[in-house]
This record gives sequence, C-alpha cells and structure tokens, in this order.
Amino acid sequence: MGISENSRKEILTFIQKFVTLNEDEANRISSCFEEVIIKKRQMVVQPGFTAKARNYIIDGALRSYVVNKLGQEHTIAFAVKDWWITDYNSYIYQKPATLFVVALEDTLALQLNYKKEEALKKENHKFETFFRIVAERGLASQQRRIIESLTHSAEERYENFINNYPQIVARVPQYALASFLGMSTEFLSKIRNNKVKKKS
Repeated sequence: MGISENSRKEILTFIQKFVTLNEDEANRISSCFEEVIIKKRQMVVQPGFTAKARNYIIDGALRSYVVNKLGQEHTIAFAVKDWWITDYNSYIYQKPATLFVVALEDTLALQLNYKKEEALKKENHKFETFFRIVAERGLASQQRRIIESLTHSAEERYENFINNYPQIVARVPQYALASFLGMSTEFLSKIRNNKVKKKS
C-alpha cells in the first residue's frame, strides 16, 4: 500500500505549484494517496457504482465518456500526466456514477479516496486551498470547452485542440477524439486529410 518515492515526488511537485508545504504537511497529504496500475481497457468508474476516488495520472492516459440510448459514446474528458479524472458528480456527491472512466493505455495513477480528501480539507487550510484551486481550474476549463463548442467551427475546435494538447492527439483513438470534439469520425478524418493536403 502507499506510494513509491518517485510517485511521492511527482504529486508533491504538482501540489506545491499551488501551495507551499512544510515537511509534515507534505508527508501527511502524500500518505493519503494509493498507487495503482490500471491496465489498458480497465474501467475505474462505471455507471451505477459510486466513484470512491479521484485519479491523478503519473503516466498513461484515461478517458471518461457516456453512452446514450442509441449506444453512441460521447467523450467527456481525457487525462494524461499531471491531470485528474473521475466522475466528479459521483465523487463530490457520493452518488452513483453516470460516466465510464477507462484506461486508454497501461496507466500508473495515484488514487485519493473521498473520505481522506474531506479529512485533509478539514484539518489544514493549505490542503483546502489546493483542492479549491484544482476545482476552479477544472471549472474554468469546462467553461472554455462549452463556449468553444458553441462558437467555433469543427475545424477550429480541432485546430485549437491539437495546438493546446499535442501530447494527447497521438495517444487517443480517433473515434474518442472525434466524439470529444463533437463530430463524427468520418468528419474528423476529412479535416485531417484537408490539413495534410494544405501542407503538401
């Protein structure tokens, strides 16, 4: 149980981008994480089951998505190194999940249990500040995505994504990227082909 020294350094480096911790505080918060290896195609969240933890990615890639009544998948989020992922509605309210969260490749992650996070936030304002900042940044990111989906063309959404997240594009299946960007796989292929033709 617990985490390796390398993973401990990774999570503390991330946390201390936002708050400064003394040694005792660093030991306390890092001791609350569990290191897990998630195999490719393994589910970490499924609809109907409450998300008991949030996942911080050390290495690898995960994807969250929903399935509509027609069986079509709609990608909600991706997560790669230094990103967090779970079904947040399920995690925050401790109610059954509506999302799937699956590993796109073998992944090393640190899991933080909901009850442990709540205890951390109650005992130290620095911990509460850190999780508030993470939540605020996530909310701002979601707002940008919603606005972009309403005001940008499909081509602009794709262009913005590859410019902002080049570390993701080559690592996720085309169907998953297409559904995240709100287009069909065929239309995404058309956009990519047109982009290649313009370069040649």
